[in-house]
Amino acid sequence: MTLTQHDIDQEIAAERAAYEKRIADGGPVEHQPRRGYAPYRSSVLRHPKQPPVTIDVTKDPELVELHSPAFGERDITEIDNDLTRQHHGEPIGERITVSGRLLDRSGRPVRGQLIEIWQANSAGRYAHQREQHDAPLDPNFTGVGRTLTDDDGRYRFTTVQPGPYPWRQHVNAWRPAHIHFSLFGSAFTQRLVTQMYFPSDPLFPYDPIIQSVTDDAARQRLIATYDHSLSVPEFSMGYHWDIVLDGPQATWIEEGR
Repeated sequence: MTLTQHDIDQEIAAERAAYEKRIADGGPVEHQPRRGYAPYRSSVLRHPKQPPVTIDVTKDPELVELHSPAFGERDITEIDNDLTRQHHGEPIGERITVSGRLLDRSGRPVRGQLIEIWQANSAGRYAHQREQHDAPLDPNFTGVGRTLTDDDGRYRFTTVQPGPYPWRQHVNAWRPAHIHFSLFGSAFTQRLVTQMYFPSDPLFPYDPIIQSVTDDAARQRLIATYDHSLSVPEFSMGYHWDIVLDGPQATWIEEGR
């Protein structure tokens, strides 16, 4: 049986009603999605099926790093956080500036942390060999960037507004425009991944990934706000998005879902 958007809409509504009932019955606010969120079909495929691998760090404290991906082969350069300057020509699309702060649960800045982003281009196409969406690639846009937070925990990227794209979970399934964020601590094993969305996207109600964050307040924390002070005259629009690592105001983290 072909899975339709109507089917997904009904499942989303049922999950929301079940959450509201749990809250009404005195249950806790759920800042993170449940791992078995039915409307997002592939979430169940991401669940670990084997116990974690134990590494004896008493023999070698750096052993875990030998089994993890490396941060990169070079230091961060001045254009790594400007995705519009990484090729010979200018990318197609509306230029935007995205900035915010990386904070702990008490609102204190988290300094010197590596933040990486990746995104689709303005046509909704990723520069990836497995991407088969029938939309044009942009030879002047790869869609990846990185930076370090400053002493105030602040980060800043210049990029282009990503486009929405189909993802084929069900008939006529479209993902809202978003940017993926990867946050590193002092080791790869501390890596966290999340997504930032844009205000008033009409696809929000239909997307089971953002709707898997069932709590309204937690879901709103994934959406950036337009900030005119971040806009660069005659160059880019500005968006502000803070990332809170833990606590009751924590930003949703993928956690292997």
